[in-house]
Amino acid sequence: MEAQTVVLPSGKTATLAASPTLTSSENQAPKVVEASNCRVVVFFIGGAGDKESYYMAGPYKNIEFAHDYFRDLIEGAGYLGFYTSHYLAYGEVRGGRDIDKHVYKGIPDKSAPVFIVGHSLGGWNGAHLSKILSEKGYNVEMLITLDPVGEGALVWLGSDIYFSKPEPVSGYWINIRAVPKHPDSSDSVANFGEQWQVVTGPDINVRMDINHADALTMFRNSVRDGVSAADILFESVVSYIEGGCRA
Repeated sequence: MEAQTVVLPSGKTATLAASPTLTSSENQAPKVVEASNCRVVVFFIGGAGDKESYYMAGPYKNIEFAHDYFRDLIEGAGYLGFYTSHYLAYGEVRGGRDIDKHVYKGIPDKSAPVFIVGHSLGGWNGAHLSKILSEKGYNVEMLITLDPVGEGALVWLGSDIYFSKPEPVSGYWINIRAVPKHPDSSDSVANFGEQWQVVTGPDINVRMDINHADALTMFRNSVRDGVSAADILFESVVSYIEGGCRA
């Protein structure tokens, strides 16, 4: 494939290499992508009260807005035929039975590039999922955690989340923590669940003046040099599709 320029969601442009590469944070050797037919898989995992109600609150569909926004971008770029996305609740990715039902069956094979976008409790469980999939031999290329929550013992008691702190495994990790100047009720909920204090690990780790519930804006706001998490995800997904996805 010849090198070509794509327009990112932000309006900025990026050049896809003739042989697209994505370098793991653990393995700095470039991964060359050869031509073949494929399908890229992206999981969007919501938090409390997102896809399902949470103690009579919601559903608010915060991460679904990000899911639909990104799907429209892929469709507008003409790549929908090579793209599969899944909108899941955080409880649908915890435990072997749920992962088998909602995750494994949504991935065509272990060579397919997998991307995970999780918000709130979905960021916490999504980070755990990245390790589970990687240890099973799946190809987790990117993890995006949008203000992940789950460190509080009380929220663990009342929610279907993993107790232990996640140890993500993915080729690239973007983490965003919400630190709003004007908190609202969603930030109180995040404080109750206790935001995950991510100090080391992510390739991009930023604090953003935004309310916890606003997953879509978190996804679309700049995380580095005017480029958003959505931009970075879009460029990576398109690189794999253009290259054929087979590593």
